[in-house]
Amino acid sequence: MPLPTSPVIRRARLGAELRQLRRREALTLEQVCDRLGWASTSKLSRIELGQSRPDLADVLDLLDVYEVPPPQRDALIVIARDAATSRGWWKSLGEMGERQRTYAELEAGAASIVDWQPAVVPGLLQTPAYARLRIAAGRLFDPALDVDADVRARALRHEVLRRVDPPRYTAVLAEPACEAGADISPKVWREQLRHLVDLAGLPHVTIRMLPRGVTARGGAQPLTPYSCYSFPDPADPRTVMLEALTTDVRLVTAADVDRYEQLTGWLLDAALGPDETVAVLDRLAAD
Repeated sequence: MPLPTSPVIRRARLGAELRQLRRREALTLEQVCDRLGWASTSKLSRIELGQSRPDLADVLDLLDVYEVPPPQRDALIVIARDAATSRGWWKSLGEMGERQRTYAELEAGAASIVDWQPAVVPGLLQTPAYARLRIAAGRLFDPALDVDADVRARALRHEVLRRVDPPRYTAVLAEPACEAGADISPKVWREQLRHLVDLAGLPHVTIRMLPRGVTARGGAQPLTPYSCYSFPDPADPRTVMLEALTTDVRLVTAADVDRYEQLTGWLLDAALGPDETVAVLDRLAAD
């Protein structure tokens, strides 16, 4: 059975639809909030930006203000319910930190996922031992980080690649991401390399390596890890997540997403093919 649509994406979709309706009625944030008796515009602004889990009663009030006719109204109510849901397997991810939860929500309903990683193995491809090392390193910046809980949560996220109806997954790894760091034991790294080879054998998983010294078209070389997501409903906004040290940036405008998808195409053109990549990983594991 397909997983429920990603709540974070439904929130973005709902917010965009409501903002469009408000502008169609030529209403300002202040005017709408005055009509509904809301204390400030921040509540409506957060709903329109997809930054808060919507209350269905609030959405119904907004649809009344915008005089939305029944067919469109019914469709938006379905989206609002999806946006507020915590159904499905992701209920079990309650111990996740906020950053990892956002990725889990995106992965839950994705039809396709593409990861670019210049330095480390992407989260969805990590073994528990490798994930523990990467997560533990985060305690340098966040001493309160619960490493055990984050490792368990990441293991649950991995199930998205093993489910009956998985997303198409592509990872583009710069060569340094395919090399052991000084903090990784040979045993842990060999296990991680074998795991990459095993996952690359799945029909919906593709792993490509970009050799050192090779750049994409025009010398384009993104230094920041990013992930691209598309969804079964073409009206749900394609999304790019940029991974930074202390926070992540979510991009949903078509112009931004188009640029990253174009960049991804250039990286794939320059990278080794899937079979060549697996051969390299096999050789590294043997060495």
